[in-house]
Parts: sequence; structure tokens; C-alpha cells
Amino acid sequence: MPDLKRQTIDDFGEQWTAFRDSPGYYGSAELLADLFGPLLTLDDVKSARVADIGSGTGRIVNMLLDAGADRVVAVEPSAAFEVLKTNTVARADRIDYLQVPGDQLPSRLDLDYVVSMGVLHHIPAPSPVVRAAFGALRPGGRCIVWLYGFEGNQTYLSIAIPLRKVTVRMPHGMLVALSHLLEFALTTYIGLCRILPLPMRNYIRSVLARFPRSVRRLTIYDQLNPSYAKYYTRDEAQALLSDAGFAGVELYHRHGYSWTVSGTRLAQSPDQSASKDSEGGH
Repeated sequence: MPDLKRQTIDDFGEQWTAFRDSPGYYGSAELLADLFGPLLTLDDVKSARVADIGSGTGRIVNMLLDAGADRVVAVEPSAAFEVLKTNTVARADRIDYLQVPGDQLPSRLDLDYVVSMGVLHHIPAPSPVVRAAFGALRPGGRCIVWLYGFEGNQTYLSIAIPLRKVTVRMPHGMLVALSHLLEFALTTYIGLCRILPLPMRNYIRSVLARFPRSVRRLTIYDQLNPSYAKYYTRDEAQALLSDAGFAGVELYHRHGYSWTVSGTRLAQSPDQSASKDSEGGH
């Protein structure tokens, strides 16, 4: 497990060093609103203190700042840390940079939100990261994560899982070349989705079709590159936050293929409540 964790971090270090840019809709606050769905609005983020776990190239950090966040703690353990700093240098006075894994996010930061968009499903053992997020939040603060989903993805997974058995072992240059070839197929599929009710049509038309072709190639590479990827069921997605102590866990089945999950750190943790109830009984 430690080797798989380290390998996945290295994979993303290589990926985000090669793919540095976030053009157009791919880097917009509008896409962040789409990721949040009905669980959080961009207005909620205004003037907030937020941590972003797995900041990569700084795409989500910039989205949060565009939405009006007052301060962002950017957490990125990989070699892409320097890319993150370069891509956010114009706003560095509003960012705290941490080159550590997510489970080393400091506690008691009194954050309003901790977000992790498209990261936890690449962590073999994500529970310590979610617990660290819990510890960094103020009472009443919220954690919002976006995860690959199992439901709605079965057709895609029947192709992607066998393909990944090969692609995770490919050198970077070969995988880039394959991503260029597959992008032609994806662009054809996007065209067909405009006229036929094909699998994942809503996501294809609402999101992928709005990406420039360079980002579509990145999206393909991103699916085939990391050594570890998990596709969460609804129950697994809910348990990820509830098992870490979050209350009021809500789920949004984004475009019918992935999960956005939100949970709140109560003013008083369940352990504290149990302790007080026990004291009151003596």
C-alpha cells in the first residue's frame, strides 16, 4: 500500500508537470459550480477560508479564488508543487502552500471548507485524509469532495479497466501518443452524443464537449495514467465522510456518473457528546 501511494503521487507529479495549463471552461469557476452541484454555491465560497487537498497545477485553487475565497491552503505532495506555485503566483498573498500529503493537513486551522475535487479516488487509503480534513475545519465547517462513481459508469468501466491494466505501465511519451489517438475517437463520440442517446450523454454534452481538444487529451491521459483509481458506489461515498465523523452527509449524483459528497463538522464531535452524556449520568 505505501508503494502504491507513492507511485500514484509520482504519476501525478509527472502528469501535472507535463500538462500545466487549464484553459477555458476547464479552469473556470463555472465548472467548479458544476462540480459542487446543489451542495454548495459559489456565493458560499465568498470570503471563506478553504483548503484544497490535491491542488495539482493550481486549477481548483484559482477557481476558488475566482469565486471570492479569502484564503486558500493549497496542499500538493507531488513534484507538481512548483507548477502549482507558478500558476498561482499572481495571488500568492492569499495562498498558503503545503507540500505534504493530504493526511498531513494541520489540524485546528478553523477553515470554513475543505475541498478535494477528483483526488480521494486516487488515494488507496483515504480515511486518514478525510479525518485530517475534519480536524482542520472550524465547528460548522464543511468538507466537499468529488469522486468517480460506479453507478452510471458500468459501460465505460468495461472498457477502461482492462485498458488501464496496460496503460498504467506505459512510459509517459507512449501514453501521450495513445491519448492523442483516443481523443479522435472521443471527439467522434461527442458528435454522436448530440444526436443519439448514448451512455454518459449528459456529461459528454454538458462538460467534455465544452473542453478544448487539448483538455480532452488530458482527460483521457488522466483516466489512464494513475496507478490507483477507485470508482465509488453511493454507499461507499457516503461512508467515506460519515465514518470520519461528519454529520449531515449529502450526495449529488453529478451527471449520473460521479458523486459529489458534503459533510459538516458539528460544533461538538460525537465523542465529546458521548463523554458529556456519560458525565451527566453519574
